[in-house]
Amino acid sequence: MIRNMKYVWVFLFGWVLLASPALADERAAAEGDTVSIHYTGKLEDQTVFDSSDGREPLEFKVGAQNIIPGMSKAVQGMKVGDSKTATIPPEEAYGPYNDKLIFEVPTQNLPPGVKPGTPLRDPQGGMVVVKEVNGDKSVLDANHMLAGKTLIFDIKLVSIK
Repeated sequence: MIRNMKYVWVFLFGWVLLASPALADERAAAEGDTVSIHYTGKLEDQTVFDSSDGREPLEFKVGAQNIIPGMSKAVQGMKVGDSKTATIPPEEAYGPYNDKLIFEVPTQNLPPGVKPGTPLRDPQGGMVVVKEVNGDKSVLDANHMLAGKTLIFDIKLVSIK
């Protein structure tokens, strides 16, 4: 019994034909499409840093600025139901680690009791992480936590709009 299959009606020379259900799902994702994916993101040591497991699929427009370029490239050419593993270098993810984004601030300018590893918002609204607290001086890191890292994504394409 066939369930949940999409059919495509084809009009050919005045005849109405019911085409193969496979034709409805044969379109591949391309730049400008809105796609939904389930994913698991890992580092090279296999540490999982994010996953859509237990959540709604991630929806984004392929090629848009709100998704890392490597993810947009990875989904292009995939069809609904396809799965793949994509390895994304730092240049196509969150960029290289930049030592110029490490800086010292007076500890008195930070919230009381702050410890290394604490994420904070800078005055412009960006994220920084406290790297060190050394008496009256503290070191902050404004790099994205995944900057300089190669990312590995297991991806399943759920839909194309």
